[in-house]
Amino acid sequence: MSLLIPTENDYDDAHGDIESEVAYREQFNKVKDEKDAEGKYLFPWSFEVVNGFFKQSDPKTDDSKFNYALEGFGKEKPWAEIIDELNSLNKSAKNNEVYKLIFFARHGQGYHNVCVNKYGLDEWKRKWHSLKTDGELVWAPDPNLTELGYSQSTENNEAWKREISIGAPIPSKFYVSPLQRSSRTLVNTWDDIKPRSLKPVVTESIRETIGVNLCDKRSTKTVIEERFGQYGFVIPPDFTEDDELFTSDHRETMVEQTFRVNSFLQNLFDEDLASDSTVDRTKVEDHTFISTTSHAGTIRCFIIALEHRHFTISTGGMIPIVVKATRKL
Repeated sequence: MSLLIPTENDYDDAHGDIESEVAYREQFNKVKDEKDAEGKYLFPWSFEVVNGFFKQSDPKTDDSKFNYALEGFGKEKPWAEIIDELNSLNKSAKNNEVYKLIFFARHGQGYHNVCVNKYGLDEWKRKWHSLKTDGELVWAPDPNLTELGYSQSTENNEAWKREISIGAPIPSKFYVSPLQRSSRTLVNTWDDIKPRSLKPVVTESIRETIGVNLCDKRSTKTVIEERFGQYGFVIPPDFTEDDELFTSDHRETMVEQTFRVNSFLQNLFDEDLASDSTVDRTKVEDHTFISTTSHAGTIRCFIIALEHRHFTISTGGMIPIVVKATRKL
C-alpha cells in the first residue's frame, strides 16, 4: 500500500488563500518589466507550463486522489518520447527560449506534521507553532523525519528506480532546502541512485515559508555540513552560519514567498546563459532535467509562479512540471 496519500490539510495547502495568489499576480504584473540601475531586467524570464506530458497538468485529473507513485509519475507517454520531445523543443526553440522538466519533491512527514495532525490546524496556528515540544513530541526547530517520513522517501526511492529502469532521466542538477526534513528526504530518495558527482546544492530560496513557525528555523551552517557534507551537499559561499532570515515576529506572506521562488527560477534559467547572456544550447541540453526537494508551501508558490493548476502534494509527494521559459530580448 502506498504511503503517499494526500490529507485534507494537504488539499487546503494547495487550494486555499486565493486572495494571496491574486495579490501576487497583481504585484508581479506591476514590476515584471522593471530594470535595475544597470538597465537589466529584474525578472528577465517569464514562465509557462507545457501540457501534454503529465496528468498532473490536466484539469481532468482529481488531485485529491491522484497518486503519482502508482501511476508512473503521471506520464502521458513513454519516457523515451518525453525526452525526445523535450530535446526537439529545445533544438527548435528561439534563441531566448528554454524548456525544462522540473521535479518538485516535498519532504516526507516530519514531527511538526504530526503535531498539526494531533492538535488540528487551528490549534497549531494558535499555540503550538511557536513552541518546540508538548512534552511528548519534539518538532522544532528544524525537525527530522518521522519513521513514516523515512518510509515515504523509501517509497519514492523505489518508484524512481522503477521509472529509471524504463527510461526515466536522472536529473543533472539537484537543489534542496536547508531544512533537515527536505535534506533527509533527498538523501533517502536519491543517494543510491544518482552519481556521486551530482552534488545537491543547499538553497535558501526554496526553503519553507520563513518566520514565526519555529519548525521552519534552519540549523546552523556547521550542523548542516556535519549532517550532509558526507553526501556531497554543496553550501554556497554566502550561506550564513546562523539563520538570519528567520524572525519570530513576521511570517513571510505567500506573495513574498512566491517572489522568492520566482527568483530561484530566474537564477535556474540564467545558468543556461553564455557569457554574452545568450542561451547556450550545450548547457540547455546538459541540464534539461532538474530536481528540487522542498516543502508544501514552497511548491504551492512554484505552482503560482509557473501558473500551473492547483495540485495537492502529500507529505513525501512530488509533481513533475514541463516548463517553457522565455527571456526578454
